[in-house]
Amino acid sequence: MARSSSPLVNKASPTEQPRLLCTRRSSKRVTALSPEALLDATLAGVEQQDDAGVIAAATALKRDATLSDETLAVHAGEKMGKNGAMDTDSIATPIVSGTTHWFKSSGDLVAFKEGRRHSFEYGRYGNPTVKVLEDKISALERAEGTLVTSSGMNAIVATLLALVPPGAGHVVTTTECYSEARAFIRDKLSKMGIKVTFVELNDMETLKAVLDQGDVTLFYTDCPTNPHLKCIDIKLVADLCHRRGALVCIDSTLASPINQKPLTLGADIVVHSATKYIAGHHDVIAGCISGSEALISRIRAWHHDLGGAISPDAAYMIIRGLKTMALRVETQNQTSLRMARLLENHPKIERVYYPGLLSSPWHDIAKSQMTGFGGVISFEVASDLHGVMRFVDALEIPFIATSLGGCESLVQQPAVMSFWGQSDEEKAKNGIKDNLVRFSFGIEKFEDLRDDIIQALEKI
Repeated sequence: MARSSSPLVNKASPTEQPRLLCTRRSSKRVTALSPEALLDATLAGVEQQDDAGVIAAATALKRDATLSDETLAVHAGEKMGKNGAMDTDSIATPIVSGTTHWFKSSGDLVAFKEGRRHSFEYGRYGNPTVKVLEDKISALERAEGTLVTSSGMNAIVATLLALVPPGAGHVVTTTECYSEARAFIRDKLSKMGIKVTFVELNDMETLKAVLDQGDVTLFYTDCPTNPHLKCIDIKLVADLCHRRGALVCIDSTLASPINQKPLTLGADIVVHSATKYIAGHHDVIAGCISGSEALISRIRAWHHDLGGAISPDAAYMIIRGLKTMALRVETQNQTSLRMARLLENHPKIERVYYPGLLSSPWHDIAKSQMTGFGGVISFEVASDLHGVMRFVDALEIPFIATSLGGCESLVQQPAVMSFWGQSDEEKAKNGIKDNLVRFSFGIEKFEDLRDDIIQALEKI
């Protein structure tokens, strides 16, 4: 990203410098902002006040504009933080476990209430450790703001409830989106008087026809999808939706913030199950929502009522895991692509689903908006339900488990893990065959994983 030639601050006195700690609010939709644009937007038109740290904060934010994801994952929100959530000389972010925060005087409290003093009040509304994590994710997503929640599903529910009005809203989603989100939209939102429409992932003509009705509030989908790794053209969808005044929310969990940044492609909101790549160690559950400050503020109000706050201890664990995310994801990208190519040519494999393959119908879209294709591949084994069970059981390295994105490789047979006991019709509707395997690669050595998969295939 090119450096801006404009100066960081003008020659006005410190009292005339805009306040960085307060983000400009607007009723106008704000989509993705580059770090440079975010700086310019923040420096212009906000409340002016005497803030001794404003120049240092501006310098830090401008510096972030040219930094890599690898560096931001380590330092954003901490050494390179701009919001002053933590005043500490500890390299490791401290865990602030206190549930409530005190004020020095009534005047101090009034300054906080009026937004002239940055602080915290009660744990359900915010926490210094959690704020560091939110700032780090914002930097990686190129977002004005981020809200961290107690789970990925909590992030999805809070977003939908906040942005889609009951009795008047209209949600358009895809038949391939996360199954629990799909069920919530179909079974819960519809009972709130919210209109729900399902479309095929890349059926743009049907999407256009639905948008032409003029009442769509929000479009929601995953990219890539689970388990078939389909990709939607985010730029195209965002353009179509914004022409009709609809917001766009992308669940980017299977990509990670390293491989894909939906806000820079035109999406208004991006959500993740932070349990997966962001935390990366299969030891903490969390979710996150990133977007413009105007939208995040609306979602945060609902989040306060829902009570989905994450604990400071969990936030610390995610901060620690996030520092290695770029390294982990790079390894997972490489392993998955090499394995997908190998399996595509193996006689006992009928089909491989991975957007990094040239043969994938989603490859061109994925290549245009992703820098890597993720650590999950799915493939169909030339066998039946029980033959694939023998293959899975013969694997020695991966755990048979749900989830993805951690250091350890995981394997599952969706017909058993997620659809056991369901009808053939229900499985077919979701594209689930008895011989389908989903493999989430960890950070083990490629050759070890390769040899393990090959020996297990020989058992069927």
